Amino acid sequence: MQNRSPSHLSRRRLIATLPPLLVLTAMASSGRVWAQGAFPQRPVKFIVPNAPGSSVDTIARILGTQMAQGFPQPIVVDNKAGAAGALGVEVGRASPADGYTQIIASSSAITIAPLLQKAVPYDPLKDFEFVSLIAMLPNVLVVNPALPVRNVAELIAYAKSKGSSSNMASAGVGSTSHLAGAALQAAGGFQSLHVPYKGGAQGVTSVVSGETDWVLTPAPAAMGQVQTGRLRLLGHSMSPESRPLGDVPSIAQTLPGFEFAGWIGLMAPKGLPPAAVESLRRGMAQALQQPELRKQFDSNGAVPTTSTPQEFRAFLVRDIEAHKKAIEVAGVKAE
Repeated sequence: MQNRSPSHLSRRRLIATLPPLLVLTAMASSGRVWAQGAFPQRPVKFIVPNAPGSSVDTIARILGTQMAQGFPQPIVVDNKAGAAGALGVEVGRASPADGYTQIIASSSAITIAPLLQKAVPYDPLKDFEFVSLIAMLPNVLVVNPALPVRNVAELIAYAKSKGSSSNMASAGVGSTSHLAGAALQAAGGFQSLHVPYKGGAQGVTSVVSGETDWVLTPAPAAMGQVQTGRLRLLGHSMSPESRPLGDVPSIAQTLPGFEFAGWIGLMAPKGLPPAAVESLRRGMAQALQQPELRKQFDSNGAVPTTSTPQEFRAFLVRDIEAHKKAIEVAGVKAE
């Protein structure tokens, strides 16, 4: 249990003045000494370029809560949704490179948005400092429980039998769920009508209600509904060896070679000093080792992942190339 020192309580009162931001309070014990000039000396902000309740937001809040326990300052989660994540990322890019504003980055905002939005002002490989990957996110293939399918092969057969009356939800044109779904259809040799929504939560809700038949969406957006029985889980989009969801089969067991995973990572404005990058990376790596965080990641289907900044950048280069191919398959044009 943390010591409730006077300085701790005064910081708690200060934090209470910060709504509507969600403040993840984090105080070091009163006995911990931080050298003058050490990082951080004031609250650290995590910009989440997605709406509350999204996959990225869910993972950011879990991580922020755990990281905060090792920081002498609070971590503040600030949702800046819009333009498929590009709005929040641009806010982060334009912030001072002092370590106090970080970006919870994802494949949708960092990889996909610059490929599909001509107005995106940032270059994902040049305009940021890479801190570390946070998690790999399998996409999960889920259907309405009333649908007469219980595995990937049966969904393919069902869609083929229904023709254009079969439909697929997504978080919007060019979203991860749209591209993943298009890739699944190409691999399985079937077609479903694409029904785009304004966000992942709305797309998943449409499958729950029966308005649409299926969606291949990042796991944190759907696993809560799976656990309550409101969605039926057919498979995940990572390799059979990864087993992110225990005994849940990989789609690749039916469609060999099929993989389409998302990711979440921590990035910062360009020019952040290496010492601050390392402080953040180390704090995040420690948080990802904690049993409580790993339990929460597991329940959301997220696979804890760490990297060096160099490894993160190399990963992004490969991810951009893979998504260029997926966009071509989906037939989506940049606008």
